[in-house]
Amino acid sequence: MIQAALDEWILNEAIPFSLDPPETLNGAIDRLIASLDPSVELLGFGEALHGGEEILLLRNRLFQRLVDKHGYSAIAMESSFPRSRAVNERVSGSGSAESYDAVREVGFSHGFGSLEANRELVEWMRAYNADPAHKAKLHFYGFDSPTEMTFSDSPSGVLHFILDYLESIDGPRVRARRERIDSYLGEDLGWENPAAMMDPSQSVGLSHEATALRIETEELIAELGLRRPELAARGGVSRYQEAVHYANVARQLLNYHAVLDQNSPDRIVLALGLRDSMMAENLEYIVSRERGRGKGADLCPQ
Repeated sequence: MIQAALDEWILNEAIPFSLDPPETLNGAIDRLIASLDPSVELLGFGEALHGGEEILLLRNRLFQRLVDKHGYSAIAMESSFPRSRAVNERVSGSGSAESYDAVREVGFSHGFGSLEANRELVEWMRAYNADPAHKAKLHFYGFDSPTEMTFSDSPSGVLHFILDYLESIDGPRVRARRERIDSYLGEDLGWENPAAMMDPSQSVGLSHEATALRIETEELIAELGLRRPELAARGGVSRYQEAVHYANVARQLLNYHAVLDQNSPDRIVLALGLRDSMMAENLEYIVSRERGRGKGADLCPQ
C-alpha cells in the first residue's frame, strides 16, 4: 500500500522534461519555480551518484536557468566551506588563481575538483561575472564541514583566517596571539591523520595543545562579540560576519577532533552529528549572506 501510494504521488507530482531541445528543460524548471512559495530562499537538488558527471551537467544547466530567468545569485555544493573561498575568488576574479587547475585541489574537498562538470560550472560563473552587463555577480560556496569520511582538516586554516582579519584591523597587536596559537597547532599532519577516524589513540583532539586551542577559540569568539560595533565599523559588516562564522567553524572543528579522541562507542555517531550541525549552520550563514541579493541554490553534493 505504501509503495503504491508513493508511486501515485510521484506520477501526479513529477514534472517531465528532456535535455533536448533546451526549451523543454527550461519549461520544466520554470514550472517548478512557479510552484514554489515566493518565500523560498534556498532550492535544494540532491543526487545519489557521487562521481557521476551526467547529473552534474544537468545541475549546471539548471543553475544557469535559475540565474538567467529567476534571479538566483549563488550556488552551494557539499564541499568544504573553508576551501570554497578559493573557488569563489576564481569565480569573482578577485584571487590570484590564473586557471581552474590552480583551485582544483585546494578549493574542493572529496576530490570534487577533478570532475569536469565542476570545471565547466566554475568557468561559466567566472565568464558571467566578467560581463559588465550582469550587475548582480554570482557567488560560489561549499557548505560541507572541513571533514570527510576518513579525514578532517587541521584547524589552522580557519584560525588563521580569523587572525588575519583581526590583524588587518589591529596590526601588530595580534602577533603574540598568533605565535601562541601556532605553537599549539603544531604540524597539520597530526590533525589530518586518517587513522584517527577509527582509532581514538591516533587522534590529537584531546591533547593539552588541542584543549588550549579550544580555549583560545572561545576567547576569539568572545572578543568578536564584545567588539562587534567597533569591528563592524572599522572593517565592514560583511567581513565581520564572515570572521564570526569562521570562528564558529573553528569551534565546531575542534569539537569534532575532540570527539574523535574519545574512546566511546558513540564517537562516530557524535562526529557525524557534528558534521550535520556544521553543514546546517553553513547553509544558514550562506542564505543570510545572499539575502537581498538573490536566491540561493544548493545544487548537488558535488
